Amino acid sequence: MTNSAARPAGRREWIAFTVLLLPLLLVSMDVSVLYFAIPAITRELDPSATQQLWIFDSYAFALSGLLITMGSLGDRIGRRRLLLIGAAAFGLASTLAAYAPSAELLILARVVLGIGGATLMPSTLGLVRNLFRDDRQRGKAIAIWSAAMTGGIALGSVMSGVMLDHFWWGSVFLVNVPAMLLLLTLVPALVPEFKDPAPGRFDLLGVPLSTGAVLPIVYGLKEIAAEGFSTARGLWIAAGLVLGYAFVRRQRTREDALISRALFRSRVFGAGIALNTVAAFAVMGSAYFTTQYLQSVLGMGTLEAALWSLAPSVAIGAAAPVAAALARTIDRAHVIAGGFVLAAAGFVLIALVGTDSLWLLLGAAAVLSSGIVVVMSLVSDMALASAPAEKAAAAASLLETGSEFGGALGMALLGSLGTAVYRSDLAGADPAVRETLGGAVAAARRLGGPAGEQLLGLARAAFVHGMQYAALGGATLLLATAVLAAALLRGSAGRLPAGAPAATPEAAAAAEAPALTGADS
Repeated sequence: MTNSAARPAGRREWIAFTVLLLPLLLVSMDVSVLYFAIPAITRELDPSATQQLWIFDSYAFALSGLLITMGSLGDRIGRRRLLLIGAAAFGLASTLAAYAPSAELLILARVVLGIGGATLMPSTLGLVRNLFRDDRQRGKAIAIWSAAMTGGIALGSVMSGVMLDHFWWGSVFLVNVPAMLLLLTLVPALVPEFKDPAPGRFDLLGVPLSTGAVLPIVYGLKEIAAEGFSTARGLWIAAGLVLGYAFVRRQRTREDALISRALFRSRVFGAGIALNTVAAFAVMGSAYFTTQYLQSVLGMGTLEAALWSLAPSVAIGAAAPVAAALARTIDRAHVIAGGFVLAAAGFVLIALVGTDSLWLLLGAAAVLSSGIVVVMSLVSDMALASAPAEKAAAAASLLETGSEFGGALGMALLGSLGTAVYRSDLAGADPAVRETLGGAVAAARRLGGPAGEQLLGLARAAFVHGMQYAALGGATLLLATAVLAAALLRGSAGRLPAGAPAATPEAAAAAEAPALTGADS
């Protein structure tokens, strides 16, 4: 579905779009903002080990579990209205988190932050779909939107390190409040309301079914990535799949479904969600290893690793403009397939990384992320353009939910493959050493001397060996997806309008940031 003849957006729409980037940037920053703050939180609030995990994960769980619900709700009550409600909740929860006197209240605040984030993400992308009716401008806006969302993940970890050098741990949350107040002031004046004129009744039973389908699967995959497979974690995933089956059956038979069947009348939309999910798989699967490589193999501090993770953006700046230029002359199905091939080449380069290969790792991340930004920028635009305008928020929520699944699956599957190789290489070592590279680093420090250095060298080599195998697995998947993309989108994707401008350099951050810093730690 193209609409290059639609009225181009003017200055007012672009100013409104700039305002919409504020909540999006902050929502993505909150994913990684605790990277440096957790030691200070541990000293002040004394959380248990379980509470510490929930302080990290409750935000992402609430966010992923409610995306579908909030997307459907935004189409019904109005995307601007839901955005304002979510911004108010996000600001209040940020204040509660900043001054939380106990671990329990901090976890509660993080849950509310996740709920607020789930309203903000589909609302902003749905509004972008409505503000920019012209294909060329919409593609540019979505590229910038993606950059703000994923670039904020890298900025969040760096910002938290800087803030904690000068202020108390709660300051990493309090920075959200002025931006949300600005949003609440400017959005009513600048952003028009959009909603479905005939939404039908709201499917109340669909809400717990959708949440119950998403959360157990994401939880199970995250636990497998962190701790390895177990029967209990497999049962969590199985429970999610059962509820997911019930949810899909309900959506196919009801007129008031949370997910409208109209979204899937174009095969481009369903293909776009699938391809975007695989792209997220690659980004987060690589992030699982690259973050540990920088810190535990090369021995960098967290802030130093976060700063180095920004380096590939210099090389990635040309990816989106080149993709846009190619898409004007070549069927986008082929450009998207080429993006997957390029990302696969990045995985192959990761498979060549040794125990002291910082620049090769950064180059590999740049190549992989360049391919992913080609895929994500074109696929997201195609999927949203193919969806009915009145269902834009629901369409955006499905894209985001697919990304959550893809990221969790990438960490779980590639992480499990790498861990299996790591443990096989250290079969005769102490169980604490074989468990994780972090455990081996701690054991080596306790041991000290030449014996500690030898143990650390063996553990680092085993980790790199596992990373190499996982990278080859990732490359194989992406090459297969390239073939699938060419087949699924052949004759459907078409070319960009001849006058379409290249996406801005900011879009390069869309895949670069999480490729090195991780998005769901």
